[in-house]
Amino acid sequence: MSIRRASVPDPGPWLRARASAPAVAAAAVMLGVVVFDAHRSGINTMDNAFVVKAAQTFLDGGSPYADRRFLYLPSSVLFAVPPTLLSEEARFWLVPAGTAALVVAGWFLALRLFRVPCLSRLGVLGVLFLCFFGPFRNLVQLGNWTACSVAALPAALVPASRGRWVRAGLVVGVALAVKPMLLPLTLLFLFARRPKAFLAAAAVPLATAGAAAALMPEPGLFVTRTLPFLLRGQDSFAKPYDASLTTLLPRVGVPERLALAVAGLLALALLVGAWRRWRAGGDEGLRLAETAAMLMAAACLAGRPAFDHYLLVLLPVLAASVVRAGSVARSPWLWIALIPRMAGFELLWVDAVEHWAYSVAAVNLTVAALLLRRVARPVAGGPGGVRPTGFGADLPERGYVQVKTRVGH
Repeated sequence: MSIRRASVPDPGPWLRARASAPAVAAAAVMLGVVVFDAHRSGINTMDNAFVVKAAQTFLDGGSPYADRRFLYLPSSVLFAVPPTLLSEEARFWLVPAGTAALVVAGWFLALRLFRVPCLSRLGVLGVLFLCFFGPFRNLVQLGNWTACSVAALPAALVPASRGRWVRAGLVVGVALAVKPMLLPLTLLFLFARRPKAFLAAAAVPLATAGAAAALMPEPGLFVTRTLPFLLRGQDSFAKPYDASLTTLLPRVGVPERLALAVAGLLALALLVGAWRRWRAGGDEGLRLAETAAMLMAAACLAGRPAFDHYLLVLLPVLAASVVRAGSVARSPWLWIALIPRMAGFELLWVDAVEHWAYSVAAVNLTVAALLLRRVARPVAGGPGGVRPTGFGADLPERGYVQVKTRVGH
C-alpha cells in the first residue's frame, strides 16, 4: 500500500510577489510612528549624544576619551564631527529617522542578497516586524551607531555574492572605522581566500584612526582607559543589559572562569562551523548569509558587551534567506525565540531587566544552535550542497513523499 503525504507549498514565490498598496502604506505609517515615539521615550538618542559630545570636545581641543562613555575608535570622532554642526533640535528629529532608515536599508540590502524586491510581501512584512521588534525600537530611541553595522553587513555581502570582493572589503572597512562591530566578518575574507578584500577592510579603519589620533590630544587614553572599561563589560549601568555569556552566566552562579570557558568553547565551535559552512558551498547567498551570521553570533555570545540591538546585525540576512529552501529562517524555533523580544512582551514574575538579558541570550543561543545543526548534518544533493533543514525541508521537489508499507502476505 502506498501512502502519500499532502504537499507543503513553498512560501518563496508568495513572499517574492509584490505587496499590496495598503500593506506598503501600513508599513510606512508604522515606521513613522516608531520614529515619532522615540521622542517620548525619555532616552532620546542618548548613545548618539555621547559620540557627538566627544566630537565637540575634540573640536574644542580636548581628548574625546575624557568621557568614558565614548567607546569607539578615534576614527569615529571624524564621522561625528558633521552632526556637531546641527542644532540640538535638528539632531532630535534627524537621528531617530536616520537610525531607522539605516536599519531598513540593511533589511532591503539583505533582500537584494537573495534577489527579492524591496516592495515584495517579504520586504513589507519585514518592515512591519521591525516596528514591533523591541531591539529595533530601542536602537531608534538610543540613536546607537550599531545601525551603521546593520546596513553595512548586507551591503558587503551583496557585492561579495557577485564576485566584487574588494568592494565588500571597503564597505566593511568603512563600517569598522565608524564602529568596530563587524571585525569578526573580516574572517570571511580569509575563508574565501580574498587577501585584497581583507587588506581593504583593515586599511580604512587603520588609516582613519591613525589620522584622527594624530590630531587629538592624549589618544593613548583609548588603550589605557577605554579598552579596559569595555573588556570589563562597562559598568553597573550597562551590565544588566549585557547578554554575553561571560556576563550572564556568573549572574546565575556559574564561576567566572567556567563561564569564560563555556563562552569560549561555543565561540570556537561557531568559528569552526563558519569555516565548514563556507567550505560546504551551495547557494551563494545562503552560504554568505549563514557564514556571516555564525561569525557575528560567536562575537555576541563570547564578547562583551552584547546588547539586544546587536541582534539586528545578524538577523536581517537570516530572515531574508527564508525564500531559500533549507534556510534556518524556516525553522519555527527561530521565531519562537524572538517572541520575548517583541515590544510589549512581559513576564510579571520576572524582573524586567533580567528578562531583557536572558531573552537576548536565548535568541543568540537559538541562532547558534540552528546554524551549528545545519553544518553538522550530512551533505546531500551533490558537491557543496548542504542538506536542507526547517519547514518543508524534508520534502522532495515533487512535493510529496511516498511511503510504502507491506500489509500481510
